[in-house]
Amino acid sequence: MISQKVAGIPPFYVMEVLERAQQLEAQGKSIIHLEIGEPDFPTAPHICEAAHNALDACNTTYTHSQGIPELRKSIAADYNTRFNLDIDPSQVVVTSGTSPALMLSFMALVDEGMKVTMSNPHYACYPNFVKAIGGKAVLVPAKEEEGYCLNSDNLSANIDADTAAILMNSPSNPAGYLMPPEEMQAIADLAGAIPIISDEIYQGLVYRNAEDHSILEYTDNAIVLNGFSKKYCMTGWRLGYMIVPPNMTRLIQKMQQNFFICANNFVQHAAVAALTGPQDHVKSMVETYDKRRIYMLEKLKSMGFGINYTPDGAFYILADAGEFTGNALEFSRQILEETGVAITPGIDFGSGGEGHVRFSYANSIENIETGMERLDAFLNG
Repeated sequence: MISQKVAGIPPFYVMEVLERAQQLEAQGKSIIHLEIGEPDFPTAPHICEAAHNALDACNTTYTHSQGIPELRKSIAADYNTRFNLDIDPSQVVVTSGTSPALMLSFMALVDEGMKVTMSNPHYACYPNFVKAIGGKAVLVPAKEEEGYCLNSDNLSANIDADTAAILMNSPSNPAGYLMPPEEMQAIADLAGAIPIISDEIYQGLVYRNAEDHSILEYTDNAIVLNGFSKKYCMTGWRLGYMIVPPNMTRLIQKMQQNFFICANNFVQHAAVAALTGPQDHVKSMVETYDKRRIYMLEKLKSMGFGINYTPDGAFYILADAGEFTGNALEFSRQILEETGVAITPGIDFGSGGEGHVRFSYANSIENIETGMERLDAFLNG
């Protein structure tokens, strides 16, 4: 028998698009990747050097289940400095990417049949985590002009006595929207005793005059998820972390011991270098992303895609494709096969994403220009 909790979990369509694109590449077709949410920059040399040094020192054993002390201190110091907080390193749990952190968060808070409230559209995997542990994802319709984001207005009618947690994400995937600080405060006030899980993995990737904020500035009743994949271009290193309330630390630690043991030892040493070493490479990367963002926004709008919000963070644009199609999944497949441009169907992000497609500008400006030219010729040529 197959577990009914997971039997109905849909595929992660962006990965299916990527895998089909890779098949076409293997056949000799030129593919422009605008689908995947992965930085196209290399991990900075000083981070790689720290990993090499850790390997040379034989840092290949198990660590403390919450992570090496140096890294937990660095994470706490980073948040304390950036957001004027007072996080103790004991509140930090280092994980093998943010996906295990998501799973641990839901396992800590959600009993069978309990609800987790989130925006619709949302990061593709959120509801699947909730379903896998026996919870129920409550999808709150979000408006385009509000960045497809959860807010206190659309949230208020969607929480009740069975709500185990509220899940928020800023800067967001799939829309790249940066939640205003006053909205974070409003959600924290509305949540009250309901814990908030805040996915902050795209922090640091914000543009022009935009500023990052953490939910921990507005409430202590929250679990923060973050990591090194996006800001530090370390997707394949698989390292994330959680910041949890003091009364939950032991609970999370016990689950980490049982299910994951610990994160990779030498990678943790590399992460210390990422946080404490030079940050010029991050600044340069963000400036480059910004130039790509502006170019892509202009081109997509000129083609006829609907984009009536400002994506101020991450490296995504969620565009309304209603001018061209009523089925974004088939639309994205057709574009890939006929033009060699890989984009993500909006249905990957819930029913609220249907009729939309997501574009990633985590690719070179030259490739983005080629992709936009191909797409424009296909749609309007």
